[in-house]
Amino acid sequence: MRRLILLRHAKSDWPHGLDDHERPLAARGRRDAPRMGAYLAAEMLLPDLALVSSAARTRETWALVAPALGPVEVREEPRIYEASSERLLGIVRETPDVVRTLMLVGHNPGMEDLAMGLVGHGDRYAFARLREKYPTCGLAVIDLAAERWSEAVPREGRLDRFVTPKSLPEDASLPDEPA
Repeated sequence: MRRLILLRHAKSDWPHGLDDHERPLAARGRRDAPRMGAYLAAEMLLPDLALVSSAARTRETWALVAPALGPVEVREEPRIYEASSERLLGIVRETPDVVRTLMLVGHNPGMEDLAMGLVGHGDRYAFARLREKYPTCGLAVIDLAAERWSEAVPREGRLDRFVTPKSLPEDASLPDEPA
């Protein structure tokens, strides 16, 4: 079994005159990303490898999520930026088989389309939320029955959960904060 974690970048800003690729996170994004990192750590959703889009907002999201996770191999993957679900699935299929849990940090609509395309069953309530909207800093956890990443196919995944910043408790403690 393989586990795929899809994290959409946190809420971004769009300062005047700045290219889309260079957009930074907004204040809300800088609040949400560490909370999602704390959630990932608390739930032991720890990737072996994180592939992060080359866009500034995804790199900043990862920088705020990563401290809660401990050591994770991370690679910047430029092909994730503006990628279709087909391209993202191709990237997933290229993953070395020593990786059991893979995280992609990317963008919509590709992330949402990939999640919807891979999921064939799982938590129906999570699926309903996923189908409704994949907001910024949204997190889909998909289990694949494949023995190799190259064998990942549409509609064969099980949606374990779909979590958004709004679904996290407001008083969730962040790492290094008193409870």
